[in-house]
Amino acid sequence: MTNPYRVTPVFTEATLPVGLRREHRTKAGTWGVIRVFEGELLLRTLDHGEDRVLTAGRPGLVSPGQPHRVAPLGPMRMQVEFYDAPPPSSCQEAIP
Repeated sequence: MTNPYRVTPVFTEATLPVGLRREHRTKAGTWGVIRVFEGELLLRTLDHGEDRVLTAGRPGLVSPGQPHRVAPLGPMRMQVEFYDAPPPSSCQEAIP
């Protein structure tokens, strides 16, 4: 099983870094799985113009190099896992 090579701290709506709220990308060869533990988080993928609301039961997958940004939709707790291979299907929900 593939494990993340890095996991961020748990962020809240107050501690979510500005860099994650702005357009950014994962580096080449890196997938990101965004996990929400409480509340809701808006994930906007900029290459497809898609908005997704992530929740505890609905993680978000960001592909290598995919431009995106996030925004809390009220109080929330979230974390990002980084993988150097496609993450196991059990921990992702594909973003178009």
